Amino acid sequence: MTAPPGTPLAVVVMGVSGCGKSSVGQALAPRLQARFVDADDFHPPANVAKMRAGVPLDDADRAPWLARLNAVLRHAVARREPVVLACSALRQRHRDALADRLPSVRFVHLSGRFETIAARLEARRHRYMPASLLRSQFDTLEPPADAITVDLEDGAGVEAIAHAVARSLRG
Repeated sequence: MTAPPGTPLAVVVMGVSGCGKSSVGQALAPRLQARFVDADDFHPPANVAKMRAGVPLDDADRAPWLARLNAVLRHAVARREPVVLACSALRQRHRDALADRLPSVRFVHLSGRFETIAARLEARRHRYMPASLLRSQFDTLEPPADAITVDLEDGAGVEAIAHAVARSLRG
């Protein structure tokens, strides 16, 4: 899927918690001359409270959040402002909701084994997402068929991943 001529590219960097969505998204955005947006900043307080308590979100919790993120993407595209969004987008229906009414969205899936991601989570502290929810994220994940997939097992760093993704997006 490529953007029609003149259409700004919307890119969603996706995957389970701890895979590096925000870090890669922040490194990728300047390479695409795009604005970076972190989906974590758009969770309503009830979602944050639920996750802080160690309770996984369900699709009913995610629906308004995904609709709001879709609106952010549509607004950026309508203004011809390229945007990179870091968002879990674990299920196909989540990705469909993000892409709704957009001419072109590219997904970048940061993929790794449970053990690799769990080790990464041990080394960081998220403001509300406990490591105990990682298993539920892997259980929910439906790997996308039409994404640029980055295998985190290769051991590439954030900058190398962002460079490779930018090159792939440019064709």
